[in-house]
Amino acid sequence: MSGLFSRLRPARPAPMAPPAARAPGTPPDLLEAERLAAALPVLSLDTARIAPRSGLGTHGRRQAGHGDSFWQYRPVLPGEPVTRIDWRQSARSERAFVRETEREAAQTVCLWCDPTPSMHWRSDPGLPRKSDRAALLALAAAAMALRAGERARVLGPAGATAATRQRLPVLAAALAALPAHATFPDTALSDTPRDSLVLLFGDFLDPVELWEHRLRTLIARPAHALLVQVLDPAELELPWQGRVRFEGLEGEPALLVPRAGDLRAAYADAIAAHRAALAGTAARFGARLLLHRTDHPPETALRTLHLALSGAPAIGGPGPQSPAGAGQRPA
Repeated sequence: MSGLFSRLRPARPAPMAPPAARAPGTPPDLLEAERLAAALPVLSLDTARIAPRSGLGTHGRRQAGHGDSFWQYRPVLPGEPVTRIDWRQSARSERAFVRETEREAAQTVCLWCDPTPSMHWRSDPGLPRKSDRAALLALAAAAMALRAGERARVLGPAGATAATRQRLPVLAAALAALPAHATFPDTALSDTPRDSLVLLFGDFLDPVELWEHRLRTLIARPAHALLVQVLDPAELELPWQGRVRFEGLEGEPALLVPRAGDLRAAYADAIAAHRAALAGTAARFGARLLLHRTDHPPETALRTLHLALSGAPAIGGPGPQSPAGAGQRPA
């Protein structure tokens, strides 16, 4: 976030991380991601905005076309090739029937997790690092997509991984391999498949103008985006009191605040304004912004994400196209 506390954190040494903390470069918990995904209904991506432009079928809406899933038998139409007639079914009546299959088109879900230093932070040793929670949610989202028959791939500095429909461990390894100090992979956007869905997980504390540029690039592919903002509760509430020295995690100059508590109200207004601007920017490009606090369980975030991908309104918030998404209740 541009402004006073863009990427500044207290300089007080944090206690040792608990043994369960994920070490940098370690893949997110594969079993936990699968468990989270399995607890939800099979995902039916709302591709209504994607499919009509690309000519592909939509999941959850049966349409005739090329595919393997049987849909129905219908009477043969005048002028149709004889080769389309299903003779076994036609032999049971006096009419000729054609066997129709459902048009199938797996959507590609692209995943990106912010690997920058500001994500490898937590305000309390009892909380997960933002990077750990983001990676878990991304992998669980991939598990949901694969379970629904979609393809998934990871966006990184070297481009995107090959799209896959069944290799979740490969995606977990790709998420773990993202360089710790990498910036947003703008070059990888050129590898984003047309009409794909891009899920972005990060703290989104960069200037909103940067995300306006990135979303414009995505939409030009064309592609669709959903942003999951993962924040530590301290980044929303500024809980510190008294004299606090804040140090930048990404090269920002340190800042000594004599009475941190006096800034709490102004900071709350600043972070709310930033989130509102980000949500408005996302909405202008047909994207959606979701908020997840790391002191909330991952199940709530994934449930909200599942609803968003299914086209449902956000819990406590507006629909996908509303710029007021910043006011929704955090998952």
